[in-house]
Amino acid sequence: MPTIVISPFNVVNFPEGGGHFWVYMQYALGLRQLGCDVYWLEGFRSRGDEASDQALLDPFRARMERFGLGGKLILYPMTGPNGEPGLPREFAALSAFEAEAIFEEADLLLNFHYAISPALLARFRRTAPVDIDPGLLQFWISRGQLHVSKHDLYFTTGETVGTPAARFPDCGLEWLHIRPPVCLELWPNTFDPRAEVFSTVSNWDADDWIVDAQETYENTKRVALLEFAGLPRLTPQPLELALYLRTEKDDQERRELQKRGWRVRPSREVAANPEAYQAYLQQSRGEFSCAKPSYSRMQTAWVSDRTICYLASGKPAVVQHTGPSSFLPDGEGLFRFSTVEEAALALETINNDYAAHSQAAREIAETFFDAKKVMAEILSHALAPADAWSK
Repeated sequence: MPTIVISPFNVVNFPEGGGHFWVYMQYALGLRQLGCDVYWLEGFRSRGDEASDQALLDPFRARMERFGLGGKLILYPMTGPNGEPGLPREFAALSAFEAEAIFEEADLLLNFHYAISPALLARFRRTAPVDIDPGLLQFWISRGQLHVSKHDLYFTTGETVGTPAARFPDCGLEWLHIRPPVCLELWPNTFDPRAEVFSTVSNWDADDWIVDAQETYENTKRVALLEFAGLPRLTPQPLELALYLRTEKDDQERRELQKRGWRVRPSREVAANPEAYQAYLQQSRGEFSCAKPSYSRMQTAWVSDRTICYLASGKPAVVQHTGPSSFLPDGEGLFRFSTVEEAALALETINNDYAAHSQAAREIAETFFDAKKVMAEILSHALAPADAWSK
């Protein structure tokens, strides 16, 4: 039974991010379904006092217990920009001594924390990052905005990463292509013809810009969604945005969206924990969502981890086009739009035969994103003899 350690990023310190939690848990669940012994390794940023830390850690430990990883949790303090590799016993279920033994015996560290401490990374025999920000990650590395220590293998969820079709450098690395996973057993088909809204869950604004010699642009969902803000005028389909809003400006823009016909809810109301996030997606009629500008401009054929949860739940998805795909269908269960008129037509098409498109959505998830299949592919590469990696 292989021992796999996964290294998520900013989950314990983002307790209201129910969807963020699911991104990494899908990988852990797929590995466990394949019989792997899985451990969760994450950096923890202290709030400055023991009572505040415990108020954050206690619910997280209980959450991990519900997912069968309560005794598999290793946390280390993020005391510097990359975090220190110390493993204080009071943070997690395992002592520093026990954690060190796991690092020594682990077959693989599957790393989502791109800037993980090199000293911590060096404790593992085999390491592989998983690129869930295709195009962006390579951009950050090539501009010196992010340093990624040497790993043994490099996985990416972007179809064009490392290929001649890429609009960005490969950073001199050989990228292995995988698809984002969804655990079909925990995300069953919840077809309901009475479900009303097409929805999405998203951060609204952030200090996120792409700056290079050719162009500078704001890389947020805010910019992407505002481009299609007129959609409610073109469709009778109710549309709802569950947004992570933080500032007075965000609240002003919320009111403007509502005037244009959008339903807007704080994401904290519907996605503050993994169970609430899942319930919100599964009670929706489908997904309507835009992509950050970088994904559409870089043309990576990126598909959101959130979208595949909708699809697995039998919820058709209408999402912004992010580049030609070698496998993603377009027009049955999943629609990829480039204009507001295409989005409106997709919603009409789905509602004209909702049952068929719901079934197609589930079949897409089963065919392409089954966590067991995705993780089996990762393990076939990562656990192969080292001399086979260059073949």
